[in-house]
Amino acid sequence: MLESSECSCPTLKSTVTASSRNASTVAQRRKHRDPYATAQAKARKAANLSRQEVLKKERAAALGNPVRGITTPFVQSFDTGLPPSPEPTGEAISKETESDGRSRPPPGPDAQQENHLNYSLAPQELHNSLAHSETLSAPIPYVGLPDWRHEEIEKEKTMKEHAAKHANAVEALSRITSLTNASSKDRLRANVARCVSTFGRHETDKFLPPRNPAQPIAAADNPSPQFSPGMLPDTPRAGPDTGSSEVQIGILTAKIRTLANFLETRGKTDKMNKRNLRLLVHRRQKLLAYLRRKERGGPRWQHCIETLGLTEGTWKGEISL
Repeated sequence: MLESSECSCPTLKSTVTASSRNASTVAQRRKHRDPYATAQAKARKAANLSRQEVLKKERAAALGNPVRGITTPFVQSFDTGLPPSPEPTGEAISKETESDGRSRPPPGPDAQQENHLNYSLAPQELHNSLAHSETLSAPIPYVGLPDWRHEEIEKEKTMKEHAAKHANAVEALSRITSLTNASSKDRLRANVARCVSTFGRHETDKFLPPRNPAQPIAAADNPSPQFSPGMLPDTPRAGPDTGSSEVQIGILTAKIRTLANFLETRGKTDKMNKRNLRLLVHRRQKLLAYLRRKERGGPRWQHCIETLGLTEGTWKGEISL
């Protein structure tokens, strides 16, 4: 009897193992096929998604939009590449309202103050070229007529035609070279140049106070103070400042706004650009945290976030898009 029981043990173990394996498989199949279990899974998923939306709205209300922040006139001008018009004062608004009864439009891009043109042209280059072309295309005086009266009439008529043609040429070239008709690549080039001139330290050092200098360090064996390496005189700049944190933050903000506008309108299914937007937002977050830590909330930090309309949601906490 002992031998028979010992012989039956392996068979019993294999049977129990096989039955448990089959039972788990059957349970999994029943879970997927059971409509009640499927409805429970869908309800849990819907609850999780709704909770994520609630948390996202609470974060946006508390910290602001991590992608766009607050739309300022300078950020709004990224869409066209044109500089923003200056904000009107209370006296100017009252005078304009009293004269014509209309309110002044909100500050935004101003095409009359365009400092950057399409095709990498400078306004002075376009002006000089138009003046030169007007000189070259001026009509030659015609002296073949016997009567001087007819000659004067013909000359006046020719000059009027030339002036009209030159005005049409000026209008056509101004529209062609305007950034309002430029591609996204040309607008980005102009926005980068504007960010460099707005946030570059070769310009901001003229009106922003410097950061508080570090205190001298006194050694134990030498009572005289020793200055840290950061207090050495700065090397003069060789050109415009293009690598400081605030300049890079401004350039990233221009790229983020362009990409966000594209994803909201035409690229709703573009997964690659969604990933690119997430990378740009996180890179800007790191630069903002670094600038805030180094400047200690000083005037350079305030100038950057106020001009670009960046809220706490752009650098504080975890950003999930």
